[in-house]
Amino acid sequence: MSNSKLNELKNYIKDLGNVAVAFSGGVDSTLLARVATDTLKEKAIAITISGPQHSSVEIKEAKEFASSIGINHIVIEMKSIENEELIYNPENRCYICKKDVFSKIKEEAKKHGISNVLDGTNIDDLGDYRPGLKALAELNIISPLKEVGLNKEDIRKISKELDLPTWDKPAFACLITRIPYGEKLTNEKLRMIEAAENYIHSLGFNQYRVRNHEKTARIEVIKEDLPKFFNVEFMKEVSDKLKEIGFKYVSLDLEGYKMGKMNLGVEDIE
Repeated sequence: MSNSKLNELKNYIKDLGNVAVAFSGGVDSTLLARVATDTLKEKAIAITISGPQHSSVEIKEAKEFASSIGINHIVIEMKSIENEELIYNPENRCYICKKDVFSKIKEEAKKHGISNVLDGTNIDDLGDYRPGLKALAELNIISPLKEVGLNKEDIRKISKELDLPTWDKPAFACLITRIPYGEKLTNEKLRMIEAAENYIHSLGFNQYRVRNHEKTARIEVIKEDLPKFFNVEFMKEVSDKLKEIGFKYVSLDLEGYKMGKMNLGVEDIE
């Protein structure tokens, strides 16, 4: 099945003629960048937005992978969140953010004579609360993985067969998703989250989130990893480090990590 799906994806991208991949360095966009490069050669480029909502580790990995496959890679630097509406973090923040980010990517692609902008949306993304999909539709962004019917499991399987380093990479949404709706976004909060998550990763955890509730850090790890915290010395070490980063209180979510937890109870917004 994976070979037929991969061929279908290649043919879909080939028919487009030229593409700019919105490249985050995650599982989905990495597969797109690789297939686009294999299929269209110099008629494929990758564009990465590097803003305060993005992890510097993710940006570094995106640059390294783009270099390894030889795709023309453009990185657009954003020093701060420019949209005043987004700063106040409404429930449709993903829509606002995607509209801004993909407008910039489309503009950059146009400079390079590219008319088709691709993103990594797949069919599994259609189930959660994702107002950003509305922005992609309004901007005519193309989602080849979704169009050929690939889900996350398919994408990981194909990525493994292509020997891509991201085939088993955990999901990693933008850092804004760690802050509850309605709490003002600041560079300071986002950098605190990034530093805390880098530290949690250094302890050997692979799937995690550090949610920022004002000055409280709420750590989420998968249920299988919860017992690692049931040690007084380990808990103190983690607490001390996160307080050093800037948090006043440090807590562990006893339910464990769950994708989209910040969206619980949120209704779709038109």
